[in-house]
Amino acid sequence: MINFKELAAIYKTPLYIYDLDYMTQQYEELKEAFKGRKSLMAYAIKSNSNLSIIKHFASLGSGADCVSIGEVRRAFLAGIPSYKIIFSGVGKSDDEIREAIQKDILYINVESEAELGRVELIAKELKVACRISIRVNPNIDPLTHPYISTGLHDNKFGVEIDTAKRMYIRANNSEHLDPVGIHFHIGSQLTELKPIYESAEIVADMVRSLKNIKIELKFFDIGGGLGIKYKDEVTIKPYDYAQAILGTLKGLDLTVICEPGRFLTANAGYFLTKVLYEKQNGAKRFVVVDGGMNDLLRPSLYNAYHAIEAITKSTTAKSKADVVGPVCESGDFFAKDCLLPSLEHNDLLVIHSAGAYGFGMGSNYNTRGRSAEVALKGGEARLIRKREEFEDLIALEKEFLVD
Repeated sequence: MINFKELAAIYKTPLYIYDLDYMTQQYEELKEAFKGRKSLMAYAIKSNSNLSIIKHFASLGSGADCVSIGEVRRAFLAGIPSYKIIFSGVGKSDDEIREAIQKDILYINVESEAELGRVELIAKELKVACRISIRVNPNIDPLTHPYISTGLHDNKFGVEIDTAKRMYIRANNSEHLDPVGIHFHIGSQLTELKPIYESAEIVADMVRSLKNIKIELKFFDIGGGLGIKYKDEVTIKPYDYAQAILGTLKGLDLTVICEPGRFLTANAGYFLTKVLYEKQNGAKRFVVVDGGMNDLLRPSLYNAYHAIEAITKSTTAKSKADVVGPVCESGDFFAKDCLLPSLEHNDLLVIHSAGAYGFGMGSNYNTRGRSAEVALKGGEARLIRKREEFEDLIALEKEFLVD
């Protein structure tokens, strides 16, 4: 049982809290589900990029799925070896591509013909053959929020099947490209198995067609996106997820790469915020807290649901309230019409399922310092990122102050 009052007293609020033991449990369950075949779990750093979190997964044997050269550098700093690092993302700059090639990572996920050309040119300049994978867009509806759908032609990610085949042929004929994998990722927070199976089947069939023309791939990268329970979602069991994918790979000798993020971290994380006061506008009740949308953007961005637990001595009946922060935007809220008891100054609210896409999507809007982060392991708490102070916020501006 986490003692949120004690953590608030020691580390102040707003505060992110992560349960590393829960993350271990999630990682091991997913890894076990794929035990019947060669596999690599490549942690999706974008879900929570704190170095201590990445290092924790590295200690479990994880690789890293990175979507910027900054994330690649984080993976190296946290101890993930180069041969377990994948660099994905739609808009890689020449400098990012060059550094990734020089770092000799496992492969670069290529998302367009234009990008393939840039990778080939830079690899030629460096006089090397760059290992690549191509992200295939299977055009399957993932049945998730449109903002986190990535596998349809309407989305910016990946290339369609015919384009991918053309790219593989080009890469196979190039001295400076080494096609080793194929990648697909149809979206995030997936709770339906059928779209995943259908996508894997399409991509596996493409691997077979490439094999028929002597293009032999080694890695079958299924992306991530396995959904978790925020409210009342019926989620996919890791075993069923693995079996659906593995069932499409009969006759193929491939290492499966899985890129979990949210599944590992979301329900391991809590955002702790303090009640400043309540206010009433006509019939509308507001609970004003010290955390804001700059700390946790998901409710404002996606209208995402996060369960909220009140830590209070109040025994009053619950009534509807909007939980809002101090940021000067109408979109600064954590919940609307949330049932809460009467709350007083310094009562605490625990916002659940905040371990993924929480701190990482934060900002300094309204010149607000980002919160501290704390990790729990074996019942012990440890600060893994200090709270930002005003001096941190202006450090990159002060010396350039215009007279």
